[in-house]
Formats: sequence, C-alpha cells, structure tokens
Amino acid sequence: MLRRDFGKTAIGAIAAGALLKSPPASRAAMCENFPKATGVTDFVAQFVATTKFEDIPAEVMELGKKSILDGLGLALAGSKAETGAISRQYVANLGITGGQATIIGTNQKTSPRFAAFINGVSIHADDFDDTQLAVAKDRVYGLLVHPTVPILPAILALSEGRGISGKEFLLAYHVGVEVECKIAESISPRHYQDGFHSTGTCGPFGSAVACSKILRFESKKILNALGLAASHSGGLRENFGTMAKPFQAGHGAESGLASVELVALGWNAAEQILEADRGFFHAFGGSYDPSAILNHLGKPWTFSTPGVSLKPYPSGSLAHPAMTEIMRLIEANDIRPEQVEKVDIGANHSMTTTLLHHHPKTGLEAKFSMEFCLAILLLQRKADLGDFSEKVVQRPDVQEMIARINFYVDPEAESAGFDKMTSILKIHLKNGKIIAGQAAFAKGSPSNPMTLEEAAAKFRGCAEYAGWPSAKIKKIIAFVRSMESASDISALSPLLSTEKG
Repeated sequence: MLRRDFGKTAIGAIAAGALLKSPPASRAAMCENFPKATGVTDFVAQFVATTKFEDIPAEVMELGKKSILDGLGLALAGSKAETGAISRQYVANLGITGGQATIIGTNQKTSPRFAAFINGVSIHADDFDDTQLAVAKDRVYGLLVHPTVPILPAILALSEGRGISGKEFLLAYHVGVEVECKIAESISPRHYQDGFHSTGTCGPFGSAVACSKILRFESKKILNALGLAASHSGGLRENFGTMAKPFQAGHGAESGLASVELVALGWNAAEQILEADRGFFHAFGGSYDPSAILNHLGKPWTFSTPGVSLKPYPSGSLAHPAMTEIMRLIEANDIRPEQVEKVDIGANHSMTTTLLHHHPKTGLEAKFSMEFCLAILLLQRKADLGDFSEKVVQRPDVQEMIARINFYVDPEAESAGFDKMTSILKIHLKNGKIIAGQAAFAKGSPSNPMTLEEAAAKFRGCAEYAGWPSAKIKKIIAFVRSMESASDISALSPLLSTEKG
C-alpha cells in the first residue's frame, strides 16, 4: 500500500465515524494487503552506519541547532515542573544517584539511562517542544511526533564523559531525528487515529540510532538496537493532559539508550523489526508506505522538507494556528474581553479529538484545550508558561470565557487535509459585528519560521522561568551556535547544572 492508497483509507476514516462502524478486517485480509517490501530495517541501519557529518547540508545543520537550543531551554523550564521533582525522587528511591550523567537544572547526576528519562520528561513537561510537519494529507501534522525530545536527552546523557565532539553529537542528533520522522511518515495514519502517541512509539527508534551513532556501532549492532527498541515502543493519546504524556516522551529517550547499552554488551533482537509480518509496522499500524523510507532517508532531510516547527506557546501544537490568528485579530481590532459574545473555531476532527479537554480544570488539561488557549489570549493577550496552571484555569473569568467558545468540526477544515491545522475563526461581538480569520500554520512553522535570534529569545524565557543565571544563559546560546567546533560536548554539562560553570 503506497501513499495514494493511504489517501483513500483516510477518506474512509473521517467520514462520520464510518471506520468505527465497519466490521474489522480479517487477519488474512490484513496480511494480504501488507506491503511485501524487504530490507527496510537493513536500509535504516546502513543509513545510520554510513552517514557522515559532511553529508548533512549546512542549512539543515543550522535548523537542527535551533531545535537543540529549544530543547535545552525546555529541559531547564521543565525541571521545575511537578513531574521533574517526582522523577528525581523516583531515581533517588532506586538508589542510582551519583552517576556520570547530569540531571538538567540540578546539581545531581545519575546513570545515562535515567538521566535520559528525567531530562526527556522535563523537555516535554510543558508541551512546548518542537513538532514534525507532514508530507501527506492523510496524516496528522506528521502524526504529531516531537522529534527532539526522544533524541537530545539520550545523546546528551550518553556523551557525557566520553569525549564526544560537537560534530559527532550533531551527526548523531540529525540521524536520529531523520529516522524517527521517516518512520512516523511511513506508518499508516491508523496508528495515530486509533490512539497511539507517536512520540512514544516512534521515538525509541530515533533514540536508538542516535545512541548507536555515538557508540560508533556497525550496521549489525544497529539492527539489534532497532529490534530491541521496538519492544519498548508505546504511548497512548488518552493520556494527553496528564503526567503520562511527558512520561511517554521521556520513556522514548530512555528506551533507545537502554537498548543500545544492552546491545553493546551482546544482546540481540530481530533484524527485520520494521517490515516483518509480526513487526512494528504491522502490529502498530496494520500497514505502511515503504517508499517513505527506502531511498528517502536524508533525501530530503526532514528538517529541510517538510520541516520542523518550534512552538510559540506551551500547549498542544494543533491549537497554535488558531492562537496565532486570534492574537492577530485581537491586536488588529483592539478586541477587549467584555466585547466578546462568543467565538466559533472550526477545525478537522483530528484536532477536536486531540485537543480533547473541552472543559479543562488543570494546567495539563488546559494544554490540550482549544477553548482555554483561545480564552486566555482573549482575556490577557498572552499565554506563558505560568498561565497553564490550575490556579489560572479555574479563575472564574477564564471558565466563563471558555464557555463562550464553540470548538467544532468544520467541513472546509476537514477537506483541507491533515498535513495542515486549518483553523477557521469567527469572533462574534456583542454589538453584532463578526470578525473572521483563518490560518493553517502558526508562528514557528517552516512557512513562518522563528529566526535563530527568536529561538534564542524563547530559550532565554524558558531559562529565566527556571531561575537560570544570565551568565550561563549566554554561554549556552554561544555554545550551541558554534557546536560543531566543540572538542567535547561535556562542556555543556556544568552550564546546564547548578554546579559552577
């Protein structure tokens, strides 16, 4: 089944719940329709083993630096979240403090595996990290994979104390993002529609190959790392708006690293784990498009096309085009909250089911509530890290404004395709005037990108939220800007911890 066939599948899936009403396909029919491609996992392993720093275009390298800087800032901010404290207490209870890998935002260290987990949880704690775009209209914005969070904390933890250069680090990062995103682009959209959280399911593969690159694995070991990482794959969308969502992201980072550590000791696994009849694509998606991977890794690089978005707000990315547009309308028309009668916001059905908390009560639920995201902007013309809290969400004025917002499936947005986040806004004022707008992409997307300076400003905001000293903030930004010239990536560690640096 190739991409043109996925389009037909997606049309059936979105037609008034027809997919849910249809009888399930028989096992025999599913096996008959499953692509008979061979060598897919081997192709991935060969790509990872043979790709060199010089193979990555300079513009792709610069785009990656923006996401790396973004991830570091979010790790600092997220270390202050409740999940950060719980994660650190969990590791302390296990008795594995005092290892070689830094727990970002603290003066603590632990084993690389658990540093990857804790720092991954922190990067995703505020749901403020980067998001993959999609190539095809049948999949939700790249199945909403967050490309950096499973990879950056894993290779940071594994690299510490190993003398890994900036070039080696950047190479591992880009290879990991590329494999993770192309796997997400390949799997049937049923994977996401049926409830899988693709950062948790595809992330372990990206982490595994990036860590394999750090340890200079040859292809045989990479195959085994991929096979073992597949057994870690997991994550469900029902957990959105709870602590389990950042857990799934952190577990993705941890899983790839743990797989590589075991393979380094001699552990083996299936070597056709992606394409096998009982492998990842069949079990997790029912089908996939081999052509999204075969001869397409690095051709083009995902960072180049279709691109990766940096988030302008600390909430689910599907709300961001509407948030960008409503801010434009508020400022252009000087709309005050007392003037608003109601707001209609139309979107595709995947947006309404992913932004699933229509009556949020907590800060985490608010991150996945279109109603809250628009309400807070109407009330105060900003939506910062501190606004996604139970105290703010339960304010009477916030709850009253949420009640004025009608979030619905719009046929025009539905037909536009899931590679866009088409958002159709109508602000009804009490004087009878209607102010309308529409957007498919937000600030930070490749069509409206953040500059490196804007990414640095976001980093500063996150670091300052964590109470980070300005001297360290400046040094981290400078380090990332010229990362390829670093002789040892471990020089970042004291800048990301509370030790002197």
